[in-house]
Amino acid sequence: MPIQHIVLFDGIERNNLLPLTATRAVADIRVGILTIKEKWEKYLNTKVDILTQDYLQPKYHYQQLENTVFINANILPTIELVNEIKLLSSESALMMQEKTVAFQTKRQITGINDFSEVFNHLHFQISSFSNSQIIFPWNIFTLNGQEIKNDIQLLGLKPNPEKLSKTNTLLGTEIYVEDGVTCECSILNAKDGPIYLAKDSEIMEGCTIRAPFALGEHATLKMQTKIYGDTTIGPYCKIGGEVSNSVIFGYSNKGHDGFIGNSVIGEWCNLGADTNNSNLKNNYGKVKAYNYVAKDYIDTGLQFCGLIMGDHAKSSINTMFNTGTVVGVCANVFGGGFHPKFVPDFAWNKEVFDLEKAYEVAQRVMERRKINLSEIDKNILKYIFDNKN
Repeated sequence: MPIQHIVLFDGIERNNLLPLTATRAVADIRVGILTIKEKWEKYLNTKVDILTQDYLQPKYHYQQLENTVFINANILPTIELVNEIKLLSSESALMMQEKTVAFQTKRQITGINDFSEVFNHLHFQISSFSNSQIIFPWNIFTLNGQEIKNDIQLLGLKPNPEKLSKTNTLLGTEIYVEDGVTCECSILNAKDGPIYLAKDSEIMEGCTIRAPFALGEHATLKMQTKIYGDTTIGPYCKIGGEVSNSVIFGYSNKGHDGFIGNSVIGEWCNLGADTNNSNLKNNYGKVKAYNYVAKDYIDTGLQFCGLIMGDHAKSSINTMFNTGTVVGVCANVFGGGFHPKFVPDFAWNKEVFDLEKAYEVAQRVMERRKINLSEIDKNILKYIFDNKN
């Protein structure tokens, strides 16, 4: 039967996705063109609610109705999985790789902590599919290229490279241009996948772009920016220099030269001029990165892994990040040489960034995009400050 009401919930993977999930529900992670929430809404053709951590919940709407279906937000949707979820009966759950994908129940759920009791009364069945999942931050950039392609299909877009100015050099035809896009004197190579340019985005003169690539609404590539494939630049970002296989969620700036590769950057971040990250160890070995659950460095299984940066973090000019560096929320990184591979939330180098000053900086940064730092935002940052590592 048709699904009447959907709630995307934070699964147990949520803590492995810190610091990116310190300020957002898992459903708000961007991978490909869309966030996970937006993907599910497109597949199901309905708005969805979000059930997340108690301190984050005021940011999101949540309501349980009679026929609510709860879906684990770390699972990326496909039409096959959606159809399987539609077959769920009341008091039943769908499992995938020993994890709960979705369930339907009439028992009252007021928070995530109610799940364990509810699960004791559900009938479990095994999914026929093995969908991609966002379990660790690096899954975001490793899955990003394929998700850009998937989202193009999901959005039902048709190539329209003819909308671009004749001053550009276009290779391939899989170029998707929304209204209000400005792009002059640049090279767009779409031979290996799609290039998506969202509404009112801008590509300044001299940029070179290889697909797959997605540029969000009102985002800007500054002059002579070099973009390698499997990269997403979220809405309202300003990006310069060289970017490879990275996802920048939105509202963040990397306005000058410098290299970012195999990385995930949150919102409201600023990378100073000539900020660079290493994405490959000198011995070509597998990269380890800090994990908030283990409180230690874990093996990513990847040869290429760069920078994971939480919201509102900043780096000064000439900052150097080593392979597999994790930078927490509201952290400020400055000074010469390579920095530690883990920079905690609210770090001011070896000191602690004062919470009130962090509010002031965040307010100034957000005002530039005509957005106010709300009391909900402040309470979230205070919770992170009070519970920082």
